[in-house]
Amino acid sequence: MAVSVPPVTASRAEAEGSTVQIPQYRRRAIVAVWAAAALPMAALAWLVAPALKDRFAGDGNVPMFKALVTCLTAGLIWQFVLVAVLVWREQRTFRWSVVSQALWLRSPRSPRTGRRGGRVWLVVIPLIAAFAAEGLIPELPHAANRDLAAFLSSPAGGSFMHGAWGWYSLLLVLFVFTTVLGEELLFRGLLLPRMNGAFGRRDWVANGLLFGAYHVHTPWVIPATLLDTFILAYPTKRYRSAWIGIAVHSAQSVLFAAIGLTLLL
Repeated sequence: MAVSVPPVTASRAEAEGSTVQIPQYRRRAIVAVWAAAALPMAALAWLVAPALKDRFAGDGNVPMFKALVTCLTAGLIWQFVLVAVLVWREQRTFRWSVVSQALWLRSPRSPRTGRRGGRVWLVVIPLIAAFAAEGLIPELPHAANRDLAAFLSSPAGGSFMHGAWGWYSLLLVLFVFTTVLGEELLFRGLLLPRMNGAFGRRDWVANGLLFGAYHVHTPWVIPATLLDTFILAYPTKRYRSAWIGIAVHSAQSVLFAAIGLTLLL
């Protein structure tokens, strides 16, 4: 899927002494990037996966699980490629000293003291607890064969995963690209720092709403995901660090990976 981002407003360096210029996207550019991430995921989940499931062996929901894991992993890898392409077009380099500033991949900074790292990292503890509490929110009705977590917690899922090292490895790739190299890198690393020009002080609100709407591939989680506006988007903006969102979101992936490992063994 080709992505053409409309021209951005004049670039500006952040007021933290960084020499890396972070341009501000216009609203149509923000929507274009959102669509380049959300629409492929929707197509892969609702069109491609059902078309491919009969090519996979297994009984019950196993073929659909395999198709969804394969397709969603591909969609998340595409998001990483999308970020890489846009950063290259913007910065013309992949040097870490530049990329880390362009994508807010630096230690969180206290808005009160200006201190970076250290005790500032403690903010992730209550955020992880709040993120875990999202699981208590009832989901919208949906087909059981589309819920990966429900499948893994079922007897059929446990039986399938036992000794399935290949599929467990693919799940690990899915988790990494969900929380580190895909969703968080795109929404909190790429988009959020470039949304202030279009949305002002409420850029984090717009970012959270876009993140919720992005989940058209799993619409039953959208109500809970909207809370990520306060749990992921706002703290990332407040502390000027995409690592905040990545760390909080990754706690879920670590838990799922541990559960998967118990099923595997």
